[in-house]
Amino acid sequence: MREQLSRMALRLEEVETRLAQPETYADAELLAALSKEQKELTPVVETFRRFQAAERELSGLEDLLSDPEMREMAKSEYDGVKETVEGLEERLRQMLVPKDPMDGKNVIMEIRAGVGGEEAALFAADLYRMYAMYGEKQGWRLELAGLNETELGGIKEVSFLVEGESAYGRLKHESGVHRVQRVPETESGGRIHTSTCTVAVLPQVDEVEFALDPNDLRIDTFRSSGAGGQHINKTESAIRVTHLPTGTVVECQDQRSQYKNKDRALSILRSRLYERAVAEQQASIAGQRRDQVGTGMRNERIRTYNFPQGRVTDHRIGLTLYKIDSVLNGDLDEIIDGLILDEQAKKQQEGSEGL
Repeated sequence: MREQLSRMALRLEEVETRLAQPETYADAELLAALSKEQKELTPVVETFRRFQAAERELSGLEDLLSDPEMREMAKSEYDGVKETVEGLEERLRQMLVPKDPMDGKNVIMEIRAGVGGEEAALFAADLYRMYAMYGEKQGWRLELAGLNETELGGIKEVSFLVEGESAYGRLKHESGVHRVQRVPETESGGRIHTSTCTVAVLPQVDEVEFALDPNDLRIDTFRSSGAGGQHINKTESAIRVTHLPTGTVVECQDQRSQYKNKDRALSILRSRLYERAVAEQQASIAGQRRDQVGTGMRNERIRTYNFPQGRVTDHRIGLTLYKIDSVLNGDLDEIIDGLILDEQAKKQQEGSEGL
């Protein structure tokens, strides 16, 4: 670990030297790459330098502890400096935890009603609203891609794009089965019903990262359905794309333009197929939609929203919050932060080694 940090410090010096050279600014692509690398390396190297300085100070104090005349003065400072060294060491371990290269990506989210009929569809609408409100608080932009509603205001399935800084890094742990326990409005006996929805979080990938062969695609147009006035009833602007080798189907009908719907459908298809390829290559890694989403059965759940008790429980980290209304209004940071810390701790444990 110390050797790795030393290499990073040397690399930062090289990057800063190149950034100081006038010819670097003649190459916009190189300038952007070096600036990004400098931004990533600087906080780690600065922390490492503070750690080294604190280590030297601690070593000096240890020498003074053997001096009878200086022992008392050194002892009064020793514990504080030692705590600083330990704190910086832990901080460095956290900073060296491998980052998911997809964390900075935009996100394609899909929510589908699972077990529970209309109550599951109403819960899917609640989840969509929850993520929309969370995205608004984060300053992200949400763009609806496809929506299949029920007559009572529920959602059978919805897909949407989330654009914003670290969207995938913040939302990727939302993949899985979400369970709700509440008394439906139509339940005269006051019995609590359990329903589920599945949530999929896919990183948006571009054509460079995952190319689609046009020969593998069948593209159909059809008339949009649902609310939207006369326009959607008169034009075949909706798009259905079928990936023939896998049978994967994506429909997009929210945009008025057929071209926009086609672009959005291809983007969703590309992300689904990319995620599928990653899952096949790394089937043991958590976070893949195939493993996390499951079938929507009641016993396959990552989180439970219990209305009678006013609680939300994330079963992966054992976190329970008694503020269900706040969570459903987009107050998700406490849960998401806990999941991110849990992921970092597991990665740190897997790759830990002494300084």
